[in-house]
Amino acid sequence: MDFAGSDTATTTDDATTAAERGTTAEGTTAEGTATGDGGAARAATATGAPAPTVPPARAAAEPVTAPGAAPRPAAPPPPVTDEVVRDWQRDTTRAPIATKIVVAGGFGVGKTTLVGSVSEIEPLTTEAVMTEASEDTDDLAATPEKTTTTVAMDFGRITLDADLVLYLFGTPGQQRFWFMWDDLVRGAIGAVVMADTRRLEDCFPALDYFESCGIPYVVAVNHFEGTERFEAVDVRDALSVPDHVPVVIMDARERPSVVSTLLALVGHAVDLTPA
Repeated sequence: MDFAGSDTATTTDDATTAAERGTTAEGTTAEGTATGDGGAARAATATGAPAPTVPPARAAAEPVTAPGAAPRPAAPPPPVTDEVVRDWQRDTTRAPIATKIVVAGGFGVGKTTLVGSVSEIEPLTTEAVMTEASEDTDDLAATPEKTTTTVAMDFGRITLDADLVLYLFGTPGQQRFWFMWDDLVRGAIGAVVMADTRRLEDCFPALDYFESCGIPYVVAVNHFEGTERFEAVDVRDALSVPDHVPVVIMDARERPSVVSTLLALVGHAVDLTPA
């Protein structure tokens, strides 16, 4: 009998068996790694030992920080605003009905002040610093403290109801900006023509413009401090304003006074609307 051959065969069988056991062990290790703690749980079940507790998964929103790196800064808080947001303003399925009123008049008569005193938002203004180039065209005799002038428009907003918003547009007063009026008054329900009793002639161009366009308007006399006061009937006669056009005395700095002027214009526009 060839014992050498038998020993060789036995050695080969033992190596094969060991290799198979190694392969099985590696497969079990790989499976345990691939399935997390599944392999350990099965091993515990086979030996009768209690299964290990699986820790909860990391929350998806928890930031992951690399070892040694500085932690991420916290997100900034939302901005704080003083404006109250109403429920209907959050409704994205509807838009409010917009109405429009134009405020016109001569240079330095108080149009920007009127818009700013009644607007519920910070008014949009286009004030530019006056320079020596306008000395020959912009008369500062009545308003020597004035240092800026409107070069495009003033804009303000008033919320009247849940679905009704009023926009105010102030026009520039100087003749070199009159070309913008056609765009600013388009779609307006009416206009407020402001007048200064020290220089009534400055509001004549605005009166002629709105009369020719057929846009309803009211005349608002803005009395300045230290000036002589006149009654509405006197201003009507001086400007030859028709009897059906309202003439009001107001203060552009006072919100109630401005509101009364706007109500007078709306009432006048309604009266002129065909039934």
